[in-house]
Amino acid sequence: MKIFIFLLNLALYATQIIGGYNSDRLFKYRKFPISDDVGDPLILTPLIEAGQIEEAQNESKVEFESFDPIVSYSGYFTVDKLFENNLFFWFFPSEDNVASDPVVLWLQGGPGSPSEYGLFEEHGPFIVSENDTVSLREYRWTRNQSVLYLDNPVGTGFSFSNKAGYASNQTKVGQDLYNGLIQFFTLFPQLQNNDFFIVGESYAGKYVPAVSYTILQNNPSASLKINLKGLAIGNGLTDPINQADYADYVYQLGLVDANTRDTLLSYKALFEKYVAEEDWTSATEYFGDKIIDLISEASEVYSVYNYLQDSDESSSDWQSFIQQNARKALHIGNTEFGNGPVYEYLYDDISKSVAPWVSELLSNYPVLIYSGQVDIIVAYPMTVNYLQNLNFSAAEEYKTAERNIWIDSKGVAGYYKTAGNLTELLVRNAGHMVPTDQPERAYSLIYKFTRSLPFN
Repeated sequence: MKIFIFLLNLALYATQIIGGYNSDRLFKYRKFPISDDVGDPLILTPLIEAGQIEEAQNESKVEFESFDPIVSYSGYFTVDKLFENNLFFWFFPSEDNVASDPVVLWLQGGPGSPSEYGLFEEHGPFIVSENDTVSLREYRWTRNQSVLYLDNPVGTGFSFSNKAGYASNQTKVGQDLYNGLIQFFTLFPQLQNNDFFIVGESYAGKYVPAVSYTILQNNPSASLKINLKGLAIGNGLTDPINQADYADYVYQLGLVDANTRDTLLSYKALFEKYVAEEDWTSATEYFGDKIIDLISEASEVYSVYNYLQDSDESSSDWQSFIQQNARKALHIGNTEFGNGPVYEYLYDDISKSVAPWVSELLSNYPVLIYSGQVDIIVAYPMTVNYLQNLNFSAAEEYKTAERNIWIDSKGVAGYYKTAGNLTELLVRNAGHMVPTDQPERAYSLIYKFTRSLPFN
């Protein structure tokens, strides 16, 4: 699948379409005219390095009537001075108890999807409706967690590079994120001792392990140690070689016939061949493009992110709102909203695995792997297959662990099993974006995970 740019109205905006593995089904970037009075991008790094923390906090505070009474801060961290790479952040202190509530970093997938998607479409405090009406989301994670949204990797959303310093591998992704987090906890030193969790979905199945592993490697010698307490990944692509059995899955759902299943099996065999040869471009051509294209064409399901969905319930009102009304308040300036060449730079990375990092992380931190039941693109059985092939201390325990029923006030919410530091959980009646389809259950599982509470 290629990146498409539609010039819907040359005088008004351009639309750039991206999604999981650059599909054209999930998120559509829309660009709107930029007025003259938007200020400049707020680069906080010089103030942070100069020890002018109070000034940096004051400068980054978001002052915008439409967002009242929610308190937030935004701006940029320079994470690579050589390439002038700048990560955009939007931070929301907990509405309950900032001093003791956990801090959560949210990372979107893609590669190239902005964290504002999660903020406005999934679990952030704001819902933007027609006529630029802003209301509060009921099951917003900021009710009792401080949540940091970062546009990652550089080139995504409002993050930008002045010298094309885009990431082509997860080591670079992890290092840039780590550099941003060090500056974040320097900017907000009162949060350094709070429990910190890293959470993401979809292609963040690589980003979350990448930055977590970087923290694990750097913490022992770092002067500022990040108080990482766990990581959670929703419908995450982490280990493609063990997450590629689409053929039997969609056939058993009745979405394709035996002939299409057999073609998909032949594509999978070619994908595995190219992985073995480390021909990553050809591998991604089959894994990220041909397989998903064939499933979509043969089944004509509306969305590979939720095969029960038959219409698009998402809204792009927030995109016009933040670009046309809130640029100055968010300290974005005239920075374009898009994903630039992020996908092209990470194309070969799509077929590579970060499972060894997850294995090592499981020796040090609790890890929650949750899946929506009706997703195709990162389907639950394929995630289970990757977990069953993980090499970690509780691997054999996981394979024979008892499956428990997760019950909430509305009935059976899902199923879960635990082994060592690993918790694997399925959320019923949810697709690829669990917080969108099941907001109350997503809120509950993150609340419980960040407080080490039992699901029942």
